[in-house]
Amino acid sequence: MDKVFDFARDKMTKTIASLNSDYNAIRAGRANAAVLDPIRVDYWGVPTPINQMAAVSVTEARMLTIQPWDKSALKLIEKAIQASDLGINPQNDGR
Repeated sequence: MDKVFDFARDKMTKTIASLNSDYNAIRAGRANAAVLDPIRVDYWGVPTPINQMAAVSVTEARMLTIQPWDKSALKLIEKAIQASDLGINPQNDGR
């Protein structure tokens, strides 16, 4: 009986995690840094999530600011965002 409960608990936990991930992807008018989570940047030959190579913050209601820790990765991040199907456009201010 414990195996059944453990199995059910595991499935429910995974379902809730998946639902939370789906909720984070909803674009409801306010910028959310979680929309960038599925994007991977080819950084030194390794697909790397943006949040592991840059600070991502919400600066305005509809604007995200990405500040890479390695400035040479800026073009790679820009290219990865453009290649994604999220429908967002990066603007590089040169900083």
